[in-house]
Amino acid sequence: MFDKDGLAALLKWHDAVISSVHFSASDPQKLIEAVKASGAKRYLVVGGAGSLEVAPGVTLVSTPEFPAAYTDEATKGGVFLDLLRQEKELDWTFLSPSALFFDGPRTGTFRLGKDQLLTNEKGSSISFEDYAVALTDEVEKPKHSRQRFTVGY
Repeated sequence: MFDKDGLAALLKWHDAVISSVHFSASDPQKLIEAVKASGAKRYLVVGGAGSLEVAPGVTLVSTPEFPAAYTDEATKGGVFLDLLRQEKELDWTFLSPSALFFDGPRTGTFRLGKDQLLTNEKGSSISFEDYAVALTDEVEKPKHSRQRFTVGY
């Protein structure tokens, strides 16, 4: 693991922190506390699709089709998001990709959503490259302060 104070010292003086760690290999409370202690103005988290709703009150991770190999990671991502939603001081954003997150072309053409899985006639997908554009856009021109949003085709 890591030391919260050491991480806070590394993050000091940064305007924004982007966290892209495996949820099952990290401690969200320590990460949140380190960012707060650093004085960083914004905290953006690369989220997962598992906590997105596929129907009212039904998350993707809770469906029978969700791959068992990813259940632990997706569940812990949902826990991280729940902790952020309880946060009163930190300006955070949690960006969930679509169900299929792949290495592909940067198209610059994608949709943004909130808590529901975005789908189209081809399913639910977004390339790493277009996800990165959406994340960079959020860093440069914040529109989703203290909320989760999603990106997909």
